[in-house]
Amino acid sequence: MPLYMSQFAYTKEAWAALAQNPEDRSVAIGELLESMGGRLVSLYFTFGEYDGFVVFEAPDNNRAATFILAAISPGHIKEIKTTPAFAPEEAREFMRDAGSATFRGPGG
Repeated sequence: MPLYMSQFAYTKEAWAALAQNPEDRSVAIGELLESMGGRLVSLYFTFGEYDGFVVFEAPDNNRAATFILAAISPGHIKEIKTTPAFAPEEAREFMRDAGSATFRGPGG
């Protein structure tokens, strides 16, 4: 199943709500993903531009996009960035494919 990483930043209101009522957000995230045929791999909180990230599996890009839209719709996330992730064996496969492809550059 394809793997994705989504970095997220909470709104100040979301942080205020979590400070008043701390909860394990991996439970809600995992339930949402499972309802869409996916699986939460991990959730981490971070310092910096983003407040955390989730690594998850989804059956395809459409289900991954549906998960993201459903997750942000309550309005507690102000920013999100999702990136597909590839295992080393997957990367080697597209590296091999790229090595046998030819492309004419500009003016060439």
